[in-house]
Amino acid sequence: MLIALVAWLPLALRRVPLSLPIVCIALGALLFSLPQVAVKPLPGIQPVITERLTEFVVIIALMGAGLKLDRAFDWRRWHITWRLLGITMPLGIVAITAIGGWLMGLPWVLALLVGAALAPTDPVLAADVQVGPPKTGEEDEVRFGLTSEAGLNDGLAFPFVHLALALALHASAPEPWLAAWFAHSVIWEIAAAIVAGWAIGRGFGWLTFHVPAKSRLAQTGDGLIAIAATLIAYGLAEIIDCYGFLAVFVAALSLRQSHRHHDFHRQMHDFTDQIERMVMMGLLLLFGGALVDGLLAPLQWVDAVAALLVIFVVRPLTGMAALMGAPIERREKRTLAFFGIRGVGSFYYIAYGVNRLEPAEADRLWAFTGFVVLLSILIHGLTVTPIMRSLDRRQGRDPDRTGRAAPASSPAAVAAAEPVKKPVRSRERSH
Repeated sequence: MLIALVAWLPLALRRVPLSLPIVCIALGALLFSLPQVAVKPLPGIQPVITERLTEFVVIIALMGAGLKLDRAFDWRRWHITWRLLGITMPLGIVAITAIGGWLMGLPWVLALLVGAALAPTDPVLAADVQVGPPKTGEEDEVRFGLTSEAGLNDGLAFPFVHLALALALHASAPEPWLAAWFAHSVIWEIAAAIVAGWAIGRGFGWLTFHVPAKSRLAQTGDGLIAIAATLIAYGLAEIIDCYGFLAVFVAALSLRQSHRHHDFHRQMHDFTDQIERMVMMGLLLLFGGALVDGLLAPLQWVDAVAALLVIFVVRPLTGMAALMGAPIERREKRTLAFFGIRGVGSFYYIAYGVNRLEPAEADRLWAFTGFVVLLSILIHGLTVTPIMRSLDRRQGRDPDRTGRAAPASSPAAVAAAEPVKKPVRSRERSH
């Protein structure tokens, strides 16, 4: 039934102000409400499974996000991404940390952990506001900005998670730690992840597109190759102790760059997307079950107020601050600032931190994070269809088409407008 819904629901919900995650959570709540189902999918009961399952979902989503970006990497053309990463995310971490420490009364170490977990835009649940499949032309500034931000900020949030762990360790065993944290968790892990991801992506690109024709991987027509690249990039990053999320996304960008216009990218993306939707739906079924089994029971009224601030104040304000002066329409700025969707990545970071710190407030942290993610899924899920359809119409695209028309100035549109020229055969013998 889950596999059938994976295939059918995206089509059925295309014009409806309702998202796939909302349906999954509702089905999970219904399933785990049955008296015959005795399993309680609470993260406090299954901490290791929670961490590993969310980890797997995120890395699959990151490979898919990297493969579908048509825009080649360029410091100037990615200016929206750098604004969101360099301004919105740090400001978000600071603001959420302050909310956690002053409003919720959490220890500052846990407040920082929550800030690092809830600041990044989620690459899994943000699929409805991301670019379309490769070579479809569905890549306006809003979709590109949110896709590239979600791909990079999950890896760049990790230094702040490690900072929270370092502060906790320093409190129990005072010794020099700041230089070691900066050298390893910031410099080494980011740089090594970028290099490892680039090398894996280039290697797979050569094997897929550039080896002799009879043995190149593209000849298989099997999108499973993308999953192999995902797991190898993540595994190598874990072995050399760097950020696997960042390595996977960079590997996807590097793989796409190796032969940007090859049709096999679509097959790899489609297979990755199917796997991502299936595991994402399974995870959200468990989330729905956790909600009916008492995940939100430890939530306090100040926590609910803090969650509303995270969704409706922190992300919109930090997003608009980052986009001041950006050469895009104000409507696009508001959309970029609003759709900072929180989701599976936040669950992973909380699981990672809680499993290592084992704080007394673990249940409350899970309740708060779960409530923020639930709010994000409901608010963003109910508004994404009308807002994005309105944006498409405003920019001259038909939102009812399966593949929206590319903007007139895009390479896809230019290519489509050009007449097909027949090759001229030379009568002279080629030497």
